Amino acid sequence: MGDVESLSLKEQLERDPFARYLGIRVLDVGEGFAKLRMPVRSEMVNFMGTIHGGAIFSLADHAFAAASNSHGTTAVALHLDITYFSVPPAGSILTAEAHEIHLSRRTATYRIEITGAEGQSVAACQGIAYRKQKDQVDSDGNFGKA
Repeated sequence: MGDVESLSLKEQLERDPFARYLGIRVLDVGEGFAKLRMPVRSEMVNFMGTIHGGAIFSLADHAFAAASNSHGTTAVALHLDITYFSVPPAGSILTAEAHEIHLSRRTATYRIEITGAEGQSVAACQGIAYRKQKDQVDSDGNFGKA
């Protein structure tokens, strides 16, 4: 896979094996913000013929990880909850946007909205991250493991 230490956050997010398996693409990532996209594929459909909630949750979780790690400090999830509003059909494209709503030295809180291709609200999440004290960015500005 190459030298992970020298990859940007966006590159590391796009190399994540589970996100790649789900087809998640990072559209934008900045301090306290992330926008990702995922196609709803047939293998994501549950026994009821609708997208599995775990697939939607995984998209939200990856957006949360992107936004919470965007400051260069390692952040890990303490809590993430989700509320589902609508069921997107197979073949549609979902977009997740994570926005930071609070940032402190040790914790950060994010709101994640999942929308369908037509802009309809699919789900909403709120996540709390624990911010470790070790920075991920080296003196050259490279994003690395902490």
